[in-house]
Amino acid sequence: MGRILILLVGAVLLFVLLFLVFRKSSGGGEEEVKNDNFNGTMIIKSDAFEAGGLIPAKFTCDGENISPSLTFEGISADTKSLVLIMEDPDVPKSVRPDGMWTHWLVWNMPTDISVVGEGNLPDGIVGKNTSGDKRYGGPCPPDKEHRYFFKLFALDAMLDLDPDSATKADLEKAMEGHILAEAQLMGRYDRPR
Repeated sequence: MGRILILLVGAVLLFVLLFLVFRKSSGGGEEEVKNDNFNGTMIIKSDAFEAGGLIPAKFTCDGENISPSLTFEGISADTKSLVLIMEDPDVPKSVRPDGMWTHWLVWNMPTDISVVGEGNLPDGIVGKNTSGDKRYGGPCPPDKEHRYFFKLFALDAMLDLDPDSATKADLEKAMEGHILAEAQLMGRYDRPR
């Protein structure tokens, strides 16, 4: 009888442990990325769509092609500037050999920004997207549903880049060694066919 009780207690404890681990790892809502050099968690989210959810057509080439509202939380006091990148990694290789499309680049954003309103450009320097425009370019997948990643980076420096010539690769190289924290929000979109 004692052996059965020990086995039952062990099974219950194992179940509770697995439940807690699963609940912590599955999460929900906005996507968070923790960084060991950052005391806390930085978050990027939108009231236009949930993390992993569908981006409304209003914010795409099929609608008004304006940026969704974004909210930033948990920016460290050590942060000197913020960077925002929106990209699509699901582009057909026939369109772009690297399979990547940059929709929005903004750097040297002030650290006290907490909300970027719908259709607004945040304060900072807006770089050229893959289309060659210095603005937000909404989702416009040519073939199927694509994923769109809004990435927020907290840096310990301001960046000296030419907005007329700097590419996303130039921006990423300039950020190397200066990232204190990062967070991302992913949304999905497929055009009506």
